[in-house]
Parts: sequence; C-alpha cells; structure tokens
Amino acid sequence: MARIAVAGAGLIGQAHIAAIQAEPGCTLAAIADPSPPAAAAAQRAGVPLYASVEELLARDRPDGLVLATPNALHVPQALQCIDAGVPVLVEKPVATTVAEGRALLARVEATGARVLVGHHRAHSPIMAKARQVVDSGQLGRLVAVMGSATFYKPDGYFAAGAWRKEPGGGPILINMIHEVHNLRMLCGDIVAVQAMASQAVRGFAVEDTVSISLRFANGALGSFLLSDTAACPRSWEQTSQENKAYPSYADEDCYVVAGTDGSLSVPTMRLKTYPRPDARSWWKPFEAGTVGMVREDPIQRQMAHFAAVVRGEAEPLVSVRDGLQNLMVTEAIAHAAATGQTVAIP
Repeated sequence: MARIAVAGAGLIGQAHIAAIQAEPGCTLAAIADPSPPAAAAAQRAGVPLYASVEELLARDRPDGLVLATPNALHVPQALQCIDAGVPVLVEKPVATTVAEGRALLARVEATGARVLVGHHRAHSPIMAKARQVVDSGQLGRLVAVMGSATFYKPDGYFAAGAWRKEPGGGPILINMIHEVHNLRMLCGDIVAVQAMASQAVRGFAVEDTVSISLRFANGALGSFLLSDTAACPRSWEQTSQENKAYPSYADEDCYVVAGTDGSLSVPTMRLKTYPRPDARSWWKPFEAGTVGMVREDPIQRQMAHFAAVVRGEAEPLVSVRDGLQNLMVTEAIAHAAATGQTVAIP
C-alpha cells in the first residue's frame, strides 16, 4: 500500500485527494498547505496537515507526493522531493519556463528519479483508443488534424483571480498545454507553429481567442481554434464526458484526425474510411462506423498509475521530457502570436 501525500489543497489538489482515497493501491498520508482552508480538508480526510513540503518531508516522509501547488513552486518542490528520494507527481505545467524545466530534466536524468507529470488526459481511455486507431494505419498516412477548445469562462472566473486578466493568464498558457499533449499523442511531435491572437471581446491585456497553425514532424499539418469567450461546446471538457462538473454534448467533437484513407472524429469516435485504395474519391461514399471504447475518470487512472510508479512497477507514462516538450510548444504559440513569426520548436 503506497502512502501518498498531497501538497496543495485547492481544486486540483482536492481531485487528487479524492482519487487517492478511492484507489485500492494507495492511502492518503498527509496534506501540506499553509492556507486556512487546508485545515478543514485535512480534518475531513483524517490526516496530518503540514505547513510546507519541507516540514512534510522532514516529519512524515511519504512513499510518494503529489504537487498540486502554484506553478512557480513545481520545480523547486520537485527538486526537494528528488533530494529526499520521494517519487513525485508534478501537476502541469511541469515548470513556468523552458529553462527551469530543462534544469529539472537534467536532475531527473542524472539521478533516475521517478517523476510523473500530471497531464491526466494521457490516461484517458478515449485518447488511448484514438491513438490505437491512428497507429493501426486505418486512416492511412496522416495528412491533417483539426482541433478546437472553445468555451465561455464567466466573469466570476476573472474576478476570483485578477492575474488571469494579465499576460500569462490567458488560454494559451492555461488551457492550450492540455491540447498540445493530446495533439502530440495523436499526431506526433510538433516542429513549428504560427498563431494570431485577439482580445477584442474582453479587452484584457491577455488574449481571449487564438487561431493556431501547426506543423508535425511527419509532415502533417494542423489547425486549432482556442477561445475562452466563445459560446461553443467544442472543447474536451464539454465533449469527453470525463469530468462530470461540465455539461457535455454527445454529438460534438473537438478533434478530427484525417489521413489518406479515412478520418476519425474524437471523442464521438466516428470513423469514416474508404473500403479500398481505388475507392478514394470525393465522388465515392465512405464506410462509416463508430469505434467502441469506454469512459473512465483519467485522474483516477492517473493515480493508479502513479501508485505503480511509486512501487517501482511502472515507468512514468508522461515523463519530465514530455512535459517540457508540451511547455516548449505552448511557449512557441505565445511567441508566434506576439510576433507574427513562424516559430520552430527543437
């Protein structure tokens, strides 16, 4: 039984606490958080509360630690855990800057530390099935992907955190990093981006809508529409049905992956393929069907995986190198939007 502690008792921290409590392979060891509401969370869970990660590691070393703390603390606290020999799940983004992420990666690779990055959609059975279809060759050679994350954040979201109105608080750096990881899982590494951003609706110092073009290493191209001021349900949260906090629409998709032989819409998993190469023509009908799959909570599945990582039974599904690559693409999109340039990604 893996004893796992959680640092940070905010919204995502509470989700991790619930996942630990529901997971047979682990138990909640403690909570570390200096904020007043954390005391109530620890009392409800019946576990000790510590004011800091330092205090937790010194007084009650857990088998593993989830870092659900503010982004700026991810790397310093992950390094503390590595020094203490404690496996860690670091919430996304893995770091606040690429340079900081590279420093963490260097330490992980030098020490062999067990660090899982919290891109929980990597544990989604929907994404696993979609990737399986793409990898099977049913779609032929990948040509393009069309994606969207369009939703409407209410005024209270910005009133609760004024920093969300300033650079760094927009959907590129808050939301797009999830989409980058999904696109990389489906289509491979992204090697160049272009982008145009607008703040015409809210007029904040930060973007509210972004149009993004992507080039993948395999030659495929992508287009992505991102907006937190669009009254439209074509986002992962509103289509996947994985997070019950969001209303969902079973007839909507947020990704369409197209190849030379067919296309797959995700998450409805509608598949359209030509029956044979000589039938490939816009004058010919597709064979249409739906790929069977299951829906499960990816945060719960991520916790089961982290417990296996803690016990030494599995390697992290999302490594620090993966998390860093996602961050590099996200930063490149922000730079492309600010400069109008095509930005290459190593």
